[in-house]
Amino acid sequence: MAMNQISVMELQSWIDKGEDFLLIDVREQLEYETGHINGLHIPMGSILDRLDEIPTDKKVVVHCKSGGRSGNVVRYLSLEKGYTNLYNLEGGIMAWKLLINPDLDVL
Repeated sequence: MAMNQISVMELQSWIDKGEDFLLIDVREQLEYETGHINGLHIPMGSILDRLDEIPTDKKVVVHCKSGGRSGNVVRYLSLEKGYTNLYNLEGGIMAWKLLINPDLDVL
């Protein structure tokens, strides 16, 4: 299944333009506490318990450390729960650190 992807440069553009979207960080608590980019923190294992926090009426960007876990979440929610508004952040927070904010602490 092909999924919507977004690059960190596109995400930065959305932020700069004031695009209406929700950013969700699916990493674990310690990873999030070490460094984050202001997304709603919903660890991957809690996604199904917190579906009510994931809107269906606006863009939602899901990220993790490198794009694997978030890709799994996007695929699952798209296939099993019918979401059509999800984007996986290519390269995750590591790509953000590399291309946008080199000072960000990442675990």
